[in-house]
Amino acid sequence: MKIYYYIRTITLACLDAIALVIAMGFTYFFLYPKELFQTIDSRSLLQSAAIFAVLFVIIAFAMKLYRVNWKYASIQEAMTLSLSLALSSIGLVIVQLTMFGQVLERITILSFIISLLLLGAIRVTLRLLGVGQHWRKYALPRRMVKSRKRTLVIGAGRAGRALVRQLYASPFHELKPVAFVDDDPKNLHFMIQGLEVAGTTNDLKAVIERHKIEAIVLAIPSLSQQRRIELITEAKTLCEDVQTLPMIEELVTGKISVNAIRDVSIADLLGREPVELDISGIKGEIEGRTVLVTGAGGSIGSEICRQIIQFNPTTLLLLGHGENSIYLIERELRALQTSINLVPVIADVQDRMRLEDIFTQHRPDVVFHAAAHKHVPLMEANPYESVKNNVYGTKNVAEVAHLHQVERFVMISTDKAVNPTNVMGSTKRIAEMIVQDLGKRSETKFAVVRFGNVLGSRGSVIPLFKSQIAAGGPVTVTHPEMTRFFMTIPEASRLVIQAGILADGGEVFVLDMGEPVKIVDLAKNMIELSGFTEDEMPIVFSGTRPGEKMYEELLKDGEVDPEAIYPKIFVGRTKQVEPVEAILRMVENHHLNPIQLRNVLLDIANDVAMKEQKLV
Repeated sequence: MKIYYYIRTITLACLDAIALVIAMGFTYFFLYPKELFQTIDSRSLLQSAAIFAVLFVIIAFAMKLYRVNWKYASIQEAMTLSLSLALSSIGLVIVQLTMFGQVLERITILSFIISLLLLGAIRVTLRLLGVGQHWRKYALPRRMVKSRKRTLVIGAGRAGRALVRQLYASPFHELKPVAFVDDDPKNLHFMIQGLEVAGTTNDLKAVIERHKIEAIVLAIPSLSQQRRIELITEAKTLCEDVQTLPMIEELVTGKISVNAIRDVSIADLLGREPVELDISGIKGEIEGRTVLVTGAGGSIGSEICRQIIQFNPTTLLLLGHGENSIYLIERELRALQTSINLVPVIADVQDRMRLEDIFTQHRPDVVFHAAAHKHVPLMEANPYESVKNNVYGTKNVAEVAHLHQVERFVMISTDKAVNPTNVMGSTKRIAEMIVQDLGKRSETKFAVVRFGNVLGSRGSVIPLFKSQIAAGGPVTVTHPEMTRFFMTIPEASRLVIQAGILADGGEVFVLDMGEPVKIVDLAKNMIELSGFTEDEMPIVFSGTRPGEKMYEELLKDGEVDPEAIYPKIFVGRTKQVEPVEAILRMVENHHLNPIQLRNVLLDIANDVAMKEQKLV
């Protein structure tokens, strides 16, 4: 690559020198066409032209003009070129006074103008031909701000260049870019956006030491998840402050800016590619429709609303029991200044009459049912509330949707509904059965979506770890061998939306969530990402809580169709083995105390599971 760089540098320098000699000769013949070789000595003219060319090449090298990547050149490069040529002209005037005792004013001034046009034409040609794509760029000195972190940008592509431009335009930002590293060795030794491509991604340690790096920003949003994890992990061992631009899915929405830089999150280290959306298919089903989201103020429900609003429904109904959470998501969505009709609805899914009124008034076309109690230990202590909300709340919403001929209905479920060992999982499995049963006999396309733990959702382990670390520790983990499947809130919401489009009626959809992750490993990563060691922030094992399983599963063995119906989305083969009415009659025995109710729920769910297994 160095040979490639030197050949192009020498070639451009020679082209510049020839252009300057031609410019001065043309100027002379233009000014004195009838006095050829009479007004001034031709040898002086040739010497002046040679001096002019040599001075420019020397100054251009000094200003690193030959290291500019002309593919990405802007007004700054034009200014640098003009300044180099102006300094060369001044130097020529000084030499003429010294050597010849006179200044060829008219020739020098006109030569400057013609030379600038010729040099500019050379570079425009190079840009059009793409020849300059590996050349470096020199930038004029910029405003200096004290106490800015010397920052290494990983990635000299479009995102990295945009980042550096915005950091230059934001002099009070804490990051001061000083160098690039890039995974393309062809960019090595060139200047891009005024920064040297100081090495490849294999040279991180050496570059960090040489440039005294204090912060790192990963700016390759199209990078594969595996490679992204490798770079982040290596960077974290070499520098405490590691940040990243959003993934490519976020960049397409136009969020790339200095403010879009975020700290590396635990989601970056899960080892799985994000699930993408079938944008055209979703838009066709959502655009111009009325969409209802229950539990719209919750973690998943609110994110579903954020995703749905991109597809321009006519009306979005934000239904929730907590007035504050509904107020917050409504305010957030209204701040987008969208033309979509946002309707906040305070209602309880346990109130059948209220639901009837809402469906009659607004006539929703699509329903996403995210309202549920999900906290395992709390539901163990309050099984009646779990039944009322998760079972009868789902039954109410699903049946009202069926009666009002809603086109699509998607229920959000959980991996804890598989072989349940707790009240929450049992009630969610019974709720699934209600939805599946309706799916067999309704014109509405009913579907269930199962996924594992959602990172960052309320009640999840990540906010708990963050608060414990912020409080100085210790970090509590229930058991060293406990594992869970994890996904991000946007991923979970996208899966729900995509499933709603794929559903034909009665399916249970699951996401390929990769390998399960040990909770203790998440805790260790959180501690490390927060800048602590395990000695400074100890991990304490508190023991498993009531109803908790050591390992979770999304579908039982043989329950999943081996062929993905969409990238990373599978459909289950769950069977309806017992009338839902009979199951509900068992649940409705009001003489049961909480412990008895819990046992009945587990017996029902596990009995159904055994019967299903025989049919798969």
